[in-house]
Amino acid sequence: MIQRHASSPRETVTLTTDQLREQFLIEQLFVEGQIELVYSHYDRMIVGGAVPAGQTLTLPNPANLKANYFLERRELGILNVGGAGQVTVDGTSYELGNQDCLYVGKGAQTIMFSGQEARYYLLSAPAHATHPTTLRTQAEATPVEMGAMETANERTIYKYIYNEGIQSCQLVMGLTQLKPGNVWNTMPAHTHDRRMEAYLYFNLPPNQRVLHLMGEPNQTRPLWVSNEQAIISPPWSVHTGCGTSAYAFIWGMAGENLEYTDMDAVGIHDLR
Repeated sequence: MIQRHASSPRETVTLTTDQLREQFLIEQLFVEGQIELVYSHYDRMIVGGAVPAGQTLTLPNPANLKANYFLERRELGILNVGGAGQVTVDGTSYELGNQDCLYVGKGAQTIMFSGQEARYYLLSAPAHATHPTTLRTQAEATPVEMGAMETANERTIYKYIYNEGIQSCQLVMGLTQLKPGNVWNTMPAHTHDRRMEAYLYFNLPPNQRVLHLMGEPNQTRPLWVSNEQAIISPPWSVHTGCGTSAYAFIWGMAGENLEYTDMDAVGIHDLR
């Protein structure tokens, strides 16, 4: 499991493009036949990807967790960005179609992934309470329409793990799909000093990119992101992007609360 240490705003503003990418961009999460895991020291979030490719993969227990099993002190959100597959939790199997989400609570000991075309995105945060393993399909994640064509940010938001949805200890998770012809996400931008966030960009055509903006509102920095790459976003950083075509992204947070609306808005005129 790769580790990413936390960086302060003062340090980050001095980084080169290569150093920014090394600190905050996860370039390879989905490798056929493997489970990839990245441990961020921002709120101890683990970002991962599992691609069974016809095999059965078992979630490992990395030595640096110092735990008897992966979810001994953690919870896990799983969102399928590929074809149909199955996730088995302590012997109980759950069918996950494209953009279906499974929450696995603290204390589950064996998690296995299968499916020929399935591609599972994983987010795990520390947990101090146990909540039941729960499946929520995309059809059950009541869509919220936001934005407008005039501002190029017309989009549909699907919420899975949050206060009014799947219950968790501190993990919040959902996805946003931009409408054709729209390219901006999360604009106007915001920060939330009480929790970190991770983005996975997907459904992005091979020759297209997203220009992700991070950093303090008055010191923004760009990162060019490809399909199925993820961004680690610190609590002090804005997180917004503009694509060369429409795309989707999964957002996930860990920190002090489960309030989806916990945001500190940044006016467009204040961005630098």
